[in-house]
Amino acid sequence: MGSLPLDALQPLDPDTFAADSSAVVDFLAGYYRDVDKYPVHAADLEPGRLRRLLPEAAPEFGEPAERILADVRRDVLPGLTHWQSPSFFAYFPMNASAAGFAGEMLSVGLNVVPFMWVASPAAVELEAVVVDWMARLDGDHYGGRQHHDDERNEGGGEGRRWR
Repeated sequence: MGSLPLDALQPLDPDTFAADSSAVVDFLAGYYRDVDKYPVHAADLEPGRLRRLLPEAAPEFGEPAERILADVRRDVLPGLTHWQSPSFFAYFPMNASAAGFAGEMLSVGLNVVPFMWVASPAAVELEAVVVDWMARLDGDHYGGRQHHDDERNEGGGEGRRWR
């Protein structure tokens, strides 16, 4: 069992990040441009196909983004159900948008972890605001917020009111 040399564990390099991110965005833009050309449902691939194509052990060092994306195009895309295809009419509607991708990139890039106030106050509050917006869009004019008759921090229950 080996270990990585210390110089392999460097902080994120902004230039490499920008180049690799641009390559991924270009890859995804091409995918969405041509998504209607893929069969909606994955070909009948036999289990273990990817395992045979991938190395036995994780690589010691990363590969260039272009090589990884070529592997994804060649080996992964044929095994996917293409949910974003305009010909896919099953469980979920098309759910990708430029705004959604941009939001995901911001969240991941900033390493936002909004599971509780102390971890990320602005993200928790932003999430609450957006959930209120969504509730209003769904006809809940109270915005989904539950407030108590008194201002103590208690759970909801009988005798509580919505505001």
